[in-house]
Amino acid sequence: MCETTYKNVTHCIFDMDGLLIDTEQLYTTVFNRLLSPYGKEFTWAHKGQTMGFHTHQLIKFLIDTFELPMQPDELHKRLQDDYKEIFPTTKFLPGAEKLLRHLKKHNIPIALATSSSEESFNLKTKHLTEVFDLFHHKVLGGSDPDVKIGKPNPDIFLVAARRFPDCPDPSKCLVFEDAPNGVQAGVSAGMQTVMVPDPNLPKEFTQKATIVLNSLEDFKPEQFGLPKFD
Repeated sequence: MCETTYKNVTHCIFDMDGLLIDTEQLYTTVFNRLLSPYGKEFTWAHKGQTMGFHTHQLIKFLIDTFELPMQPDELHKRLQDDYKEIFPTTKFLPGAEKLLRHLKKHNIPIALATSSSEESFNLKTKHLTEVFDLFHHKVLGGSDPDVKIGKPNPDIFLVAARRFPDCPDPSKCLVFEDAPNGVQAGVSAGMQTVMVPDPNLPKEFTQKATIVLNSLEDFKPEQFGLPKFD
């Protein structure tokens, strides 16, 4: 999409995993630790399909795709145990903290919309709370009763928009995502989408985004009518 077609926005909604913090590679590590005894591997082809899934969607995918001999509750416990070990090591990705602080400084309303549950969110961010406290509100799709269906359904972004005090029209909200499912959710919600995909993600998964960047460091707020970086 060419630059002249960008529309001005007033509110920003951010995904979390793989966009703000470096958890996507940690997920892959956990899944392959689980799969290796079965001689199987979670690849980028699998990741492209599952990024942004609710926990229950992911568990069903893993059991069905890799024919795992376990029940959903058993797999959930296995994953949670590994998450507790690995998630406290998360770090911000380049440009994330700078952008959030910039928008907050200029009174641009910002919200978080992540498929993570409250338990998972707390594991990943308890050492990063100062920055995550900048958000006006957080929609934790994995445990929020108002999010009926996970990404690529638009529920999570529409819920996030409604919870701003002024309840903006979706067209005034800019979504930041790294995942194809998240981009589709933003598009379906009637929002423009900034995509920062992992470099390993095949290019065909990026075509629906309004703009595709290599890093949040490359984002120019003024292209969407937001205050320029100082």
